[in-house]
Amino acid sequence: MARTPTTTSSAPDTSREDEVLIREIDEAVREDAALDFLRNHGLKVLGVITLGIAGLGGWLVWDHYAELELEKQSEALIAALDYADQRDFATASEKVAPLLADGNSPAARAAARFVQAGAALEAGDQAKASGLYKQIIADNDAPPALRDLARVRDVSVNFDRMNPADVIAQLGTLAKPGSAYFGSAGELVAMAHLESGNRAAAGKLFADIAKDEDQPETLRSRARQMAGLMGVDAVVDVEKLLKDEGVSRSEGDSDNAAATE
Repeated sequence: MARTPTTTSSAPDTSREDEVLIREIDEAVREDAALDFLRNHGLKVLGVITLGIAGLGGWLVWDHYAELELEKQSEALIAALDYADQRDFATASEKVAPLLADGNSPAARAAARFVQAGAALEAGDQAKASGLYKQIIADNDAPPALRDLARVRDVSVNFDRMNPADVIAQLGTLAKPGSAYFGSAGELVAMAHLESGNRAAAGKLFADIAKDEDQPETLRSRARQMAGLMGVDAVVDVEKLLKDEGVSRSEGDSDNAAATE
C-alpha cells in the first residue's frame, strides 16, 4: 500500500529568519542608545576622563619632584656624615644647614639638628647642643623615635646640672626593658636614683640592663659592676660570663679556693 507523501514544513527556516531579524533590531537599538548617551552625556564623560588623566599626571609630577627632594636631602645628610667621620664637624654642620628649612621633611630637619648638636658638643658649646635637642623634642612632626633620642641626649648633656627627680620624670618611660633606648635611658635614670639615695631602685635597674643581651657588652659590664655595688646579683649565666671574660671554670675555682685560703 502506497504511503501518502509528507511535505516538509518551512517553520524552522522562518524561525531562524525571525531570530536574525530580532538580533539585528536589538543591535540597532543598542547603537541608538549608545549614540543618545554620547550626545547627552559625552562632554561630561570626556571631562571626567580629562580630569582623571590630568590628576594622574599631576600626581606623577609631584611624586617625581618629592622623590628628587628626598634624594637631595639624603645626599646632604650623607655628605655631612662623611665630614663628621673625618672629624670635620664644622663643615658637617654647614652641609645640613639648608635642611632646617620648613619645606624639608621633619625627619631631615631632625637629623640635621642632630648633626649640628654633635658639632656644637665637639666645639664645647653644650648650651647650643641642648637647644638643638630641645628643638627636636618640641617638633611634633618629627618621628617619635628621633624625639625620644633627643630627650636622652639632652638629659645626658645636662645631667650634672639637673635634679635627679627631673631626670627620672623625663626618661622614666624610656628606662624600661623593651624600649629602644632602654640601655642609655636606663643608665641615666639608675644614676639619678642613686644620687637621690634610692639604692634599691638603682640596683634593680642596673641589674635589668646587665641582663639584657640586646645591650652593648660594655654597657652591660658597667651595669653589672654597679649592680654588684648595690648588692644586687646581675649575673644570669655564670658559665657564659666566665667564658665571655676569657676565664675557664677551673681557673675560676682555683682563684676562689686561693681567696678562701
